[in-house]
Amino acid sequence: MAQPVLTFAYIVEPPDYQIYACTLLASIRAQFGDTVQAVGYCPQHRIAELHPAVFKAHEMMGAEIRPMVTQGMWDIDYPHGNKIIAAMQPRDSEYSAFVDSDVLFLRPNDAANLCRPGQVSCSVAASMRWAGQEIWDTIYGAFDMPLPTERVRMMRQTGPEVIPYFSAGLVVFPEQAGPGGRFPDVWYDTARILDRVETLEKRRPYLDQMTLPLAIRRAGLGWNQLPEEQHYILGGLLRGKSLPEDREIYTVHYRNMTVLRELGLHKIGQRLLAEKTGVSYVRRLTPEVPDMPGPEPVSQDLSEED
Repeated sequence: MAQPVLTFAYIVEPPDYQIYACTLLASIRAQFGDTVQAVGYCPQHRIAELHPAVFKAHEMMGAEIRPMVTQGMWDIDYPHGNKIIAAMQPRDSEYSAFVDSDVLFLRPNDAANLCRPGQVSCSVAASMRWAGQEIWDTIYGAFDMPLPTERVRMMRQTGPEVIPYFSAGLVVFPEQAGPGGRFPDVWYDTARILDRVETLEKRRPYLDQMTLPLAIRRAGLGWNQLPEEQHYILGGLLRGKSLPEDREIYTVHYRNMTVLRELGLHKIGQRLLAEKTGVSYVRRLTPEVPDMPGPEPVSQDLSEED
């Protein structure tokens, strides 16, 4: 059997991300078909809290839910860093794509649009309002690395180009190790080191994104800048604005259900889920199971992160 080209990896966690994950998975199956693999990752200590319907939906759509150890992986618990832990897990495909659970694929797509040999594919962030450009001196200085010579323009900015800063909401990488190691392992190592630089303010919750360009370079890889159409970040300056009619938007990163509903895109998610599972709301797959809410996860205000 040929090695699969791409595996999508994402977080499945109660209460909300387990539901978002099912809609995400339905959109993966609708737009990429069965040519890709999909694996949802749940913190091992929370997997017993997942709703049975979430397991059933994954089984129906040919995907797995795997536990991952998150406790003790950081000096101080860092739930937002679970994406890095999920990316680190072993997979048998040529490439992997970590994708945030609050993402929806809207139109037919192909792994070839996301994967590049020797490169990590990601989009520029929408903004970096939490810090000025001088922060990169501290970040790169912690690794005795020179500042990159490349410059990018933020997704929602019209000002001058800046030092590369990428969103961690969709990160596509080769599973084969680069000259500096396997990319997600290097990403984790980079984040752990920078997390201990106490003079660096605001490293949380932005640690995953501020370390992303460094991890790419430390792994000996290049970065492939995805076009906005492949990772269209909603909210922020675009709050309440419809999708552009003059461009084909393949992927939206909606952040929360309120933003999705404002644009009417939740109906697309419901339709895709119904096409793949027969129900518009995933909990209806197990009507005999009472809906028992579990403890709330630690949340972060990420309104300006991407």
